[in-house]
Amino acid sequence: MAKRLAMLMAGLFLVLGGALAQTHVSGTVVSSEDDEPVIGASVIVDGTNVGAVTDVDGKFEFTIPQGAGTKVTVSYIGMVSQSLQGRENMKVTLKPDQHNLDEVMVVAYGTAKKSAYTGAASEIKADKIENRLTSNISQALTGTMAGVQSYQTNGQPGTSATIHIRGISSINGVTSPLYVVDGVPYDGDLSALNPNDIEKMTVLKDAVSTSLYGSRGANGVVMITTKQGQQGRARITVDAKWGANSREVPNYDVIGRPGTYYEKLYETLYNGYTLNNHMSADAAWQLANKNLVSQTGYQIYTVPDGQTLIGRNGKLNPLAKLGYNDGSNYFIPDDWEDETFKTTLRQEYNVNVSGATDKINYYASFGYLDDDGTIKGSGFKRLSTRTNVEYKARKWLTIGSNVAFTHTNSYSPDDQTSDDDNSSMNAFYIANNIAPIYPIFVRDAQGNIMYDNTTGKRIYDYGDAAYTSNTRNFMSMSNPLSDLQYNTQEYLMDILDGNWFAKADLTHGFTLTARIGLHTDNTRLHSSTNPKYGQTANYGGENMQMELHQNAFTHQYLLNYDNAFGKNNINLTAGFEGYRYKYETFYADGQNLYKMGDYTVGNTIDQRRGSGEAHEYNTAGFFFNGSYNWDERYFVNFGYRRDGTSAFSKDNRWGDFFSVGLGWNMKKESWLRNVDWIDLLKIRGSFGQTGNDNHEQSLNHYSYYAYEDIYNMTGANGVFSDGSLAYKGNPNLKWEKTNALDFGADYSFWNGRLTGSLDYYFRATSNLLDYQRVAASNGYSSIPVNMGTVQNYGFEFEANYGIFRNKDFKWDVSLNMTFQKNKIHKLSGDYENGQYVNGSRIYKEGQSIYNLYLVHYEGVDPETGMALYTGVKTDGNGQPVKDETGNYTYESTTNWNNAFNYARRSTSSLLPDMFGGLGTSLAWKGFDFSIQTSFQLGGDIFDSGYQTLMDTSNGFTAGQNWHKDILKSWTPTNTHTDVPRADNVDNYANSISDRFLISSDYFSIDNITLGYTLPKSVTAKIGIEALRVYFAADNVALFSARQGLDPRLGIVSASTSFYTSRRSLTGGIKLTF
Repeated sequence: MAKRLAMLMAGLFLVLGGALAQTHVSGTVVSSEDDEPVIGASVIVDGTNVGAVTDVDGKFEFTIPQGAGTKVTVSYIGMVSQSLQGRENMKVTLKPDQHNLDEVMVVAYGTAKKSAYTGAASEIKADKIENRLTSNISQALTGTMAGVQSYQTNGQPGTSATIHIRGISSINGVTSPLYVVDGVPYDGDLSALNPNDIEKMTVLKDAVSTSLYGSRGANGVVMITTKQGQQGRARITVDAKWGANSREVPNYDVIGRPGTYYEKLYETLYNGYTLNNHMSADAAWQLANKNLVSQTGYQIYTVPDGQTLIGRNGKLNPLAKLGYNDGSNYFIPDDWEDETFKTTLRQEYNVNVSGATDKINYYASFGYLDDDGTIKGSGFKRLSTRTNVEYKARKWLTIGSNVAFTHTNSYSPDDQTSDDDNSSMNAFYIANNIAPIYPIFVRDAQGNIMYDNTTGKRIYDYGDAAYTSNTRNFMSMSNPLSDLQYNTQEYLMDILDGNWFAKADLTHGFTLTARIGLHTDNTRLHSSTNPKYGQTANYGGENMQMELHQNAFTHQYLLNYDNAFGKNNINLTAGFEGYRYKYETFYADGQNLYKMGDYTVGNTIDQRRGSGEAHEYNTAGFFFNGSYNWDERYFVNFGYRRDGTSAFSKDNRWGDFFSVGLGWNMKKESWLRNVDWIDLLKIRGSFGQTGNDNHEQSLNHYSYYAYEDIYNMTGANGVFSDGSLAYKGNPNLKWEKTNALDFGADYSFWNGRLTGSLDYYFRATSNLLDYQRVAASNGYSSIPVNMGTVQNYGFEFEANYGIFRNKDFKWDVSLNMTFQKNKIHKLSGDYENGQYVNGSRIYKEGQSIYNLYLVHYEGVDPETGMALYTGVKTDGNGQPVKDETGNYTYESTTNWNNAFNYARRSTSSLLPDMFGGLGTSLAWKGFDFSIQTSFQLGGDIFDSGYQTLMDTSNGFTAGQNWHKDILKSWTPTNTHTDVPRADNVDNYANSISDRFLISSDYFSIDNITLGYTLPKSVTAKIGIEALRVYFAADNVALFSARQGLDPRLGIVSASTSFYTSRRSLTGGIKLTF
């Protein structure tokens, strides 16, 4: 009995001991800002997966098993994690993570604390990126950071913005920055990157930041970091958006009434007959009325018998009726703009799953975008997936894989870009420039639009007398609306991006990392022009198929040493990076289609042809970077890279680049350490070099081999001919080098309430890559050369300020400004007087790259109404006369050729003096509102679109529209005007001059977002961690010096004659489970 009792007691003690060995943990997590519960905070036992997530009241409760330890870590996104002993009835107060005070920044081949970084860099994070309704992430940079300027030269959905970082340092070399995605240089189309997958973008601006990328970092580096999982349980996020796209920038203020147009056209004819041909008023009146129809090609007014369309007073006959029937067809104008530009749909869906433990970090996403353009046949579709996984295989070994696959379909109608601004297929050019007197459709005698019996579609009027008796003088055989209906052009891309790495933590602070990056892009082009209508009907239509294969392979090997000895902190990195890029393309096309709608070349029977080409480009770089700081107070950084390129001959293939940076965190000094309102006050300076080996790519990619002559392959029937020279190489070409100096300061005050930076930079780029013009008698017209030095310098300012912050309400504002200058310091000695002229551009020592060389417009002669220009005095034979000092005598002239040949002058720099962005965000009890704007001041731009619309002189084509300013032209009763007389015989009323320069100042509202997030106490009850509904508008409004003028299109000139920007309005819902 005693034995049984003893066994029972022992069992009870074992059970009790086991129970006592377990620890019960419970408590509440609150925020230090408002003492409110933190819902969804993770409470995890260190070294295990044991733990809990706080409920709607911020409470948690769980039991720690025997042997697991009692130390727990409490964490929540955006707050500082705490590690403490687990017990019952805990109250854990989490403070906001003032990450902006000392956040970890992504830099070249690694990361750095902001407080310790001696370079100049700016960031934009996921919340702002996701607000932008863009199919291309480059557009999200607009107005968000100092030193970064963007231009949207093509509004086609999916196209990239042109990005310049700290000015333009090359004339004909590549000026775009290097994009690096998760540590690997990215060669693909930026539209293939789903903005929803991006955690942040960091722009590296100075030499310390970019020199480690050698030749590829010469124009700055944009570091793109994709999303990873956050510690804790798996999160599922669903984001869906639906909206509409429309035209953002309206056309110029053009004449909209047919009668007004005819009155002005009559005036140009009448003045030509009277002022130049010296006809009588009566004869000119009759002839001008007669020629109105012959000049335009169409009659659209019905006028009573025996009467004229325009009276002797120059006004429209009040009895004239709009609409004309010739017995076979009825002619009445259509609204070309309204028919061309449509409001279209946009939809986007994104789903991602993410999470992390001590062993694995994972993020997987799926996205779909359907983004229609503003003209028919234009749009962009993207199907994207990404899987980003990091796994700690051993205590010392971490491996990772980041793989993305994207399929895009870009419906991109041909001839809609700035290179095609007067093409007969350009819908923007025609719709914005055609007079309001022409029909779009063919109508029968009763006024009904006619339909094609074979296609069932409306018949479009090409102005070529194919279906009517009329021939349009302006852009005859042209109707882009029909072309958009029947022609197709689509680019289909299948893009695979892979990034794999292994990181070994060695002994004594050493780590070894190997990384491989692979980019594969298979692009197909399907193009088909219709066989029934317009110019292509002459040869039965044309089909083309093209395939383009791009492959880029990057391999990196890094050895890093990171250690601390007391207050001495050292970080050293040595590495090698190899890069190989291959490009291959081939095409086939043919004419005379058998079946309309079939884009294959096999569907053609005539003029079949094809060709192909392949190119390769390689670089290799050895690099070293070392940083040292004492007590995180004094900082020194040194970097060096030796880069080799296949673009130059063997003697000039290798380049050496270095950088050095210094920093001083004054907050660490004893005299500031106890100043509570200062969080960070660091001054820094850097100097370094970067290189550029790449001329702007030519059509046939000859600049891959800029050092050697390239010949065309010719011959036939088995016999080779002597090849003609396609490209003249230069074996003496060498690296374009940029020396960059930067002085800056980073600051943070009042616990992060006010943060920002100040920078002064100076960049001098020598051995500029350019093309020297030579006499065509050499067998070539240009040769690639190193030709001079360009300087860029400026001042940057960034500030972020929390105006108001309490429990319920937050209001933040951000401002960035950049003041910039550009100057050609020196040109090659081959250029006389330190300058050369290329068309309307002049490159001259002491001036900007962006100066124009133009005739000076003086205004209008009040006596005659003719345009006056600054020219030179001439003798009786029209030859210029010089004074006793050998100089020309300048005087006013109506002879533009005189002014062009002898008196052109350089304008001031077109570059804006300053550009920047202003943004603000507010949050109140779950509501959030933000607005982002951009602006520029102090520059000029040549308004080529306005120039086209102000032409009345000899060479003007009747049927082209006018800007309403033409109504202010000189008349005998309106002599005080700067618009010359409307006279179709005058030669120079509209010639290129500085008359058409205008301020490029603008203010743009880029994005407005309004949202509401339901309280967590509500969503948690239905199993949802967060639910937000929102409305967003992108490219909301533009304010510039003239309606229709969009200075964001470029630096030199602007027009509405190609694909302009789109406005997007979208509503959405975002759920997190």
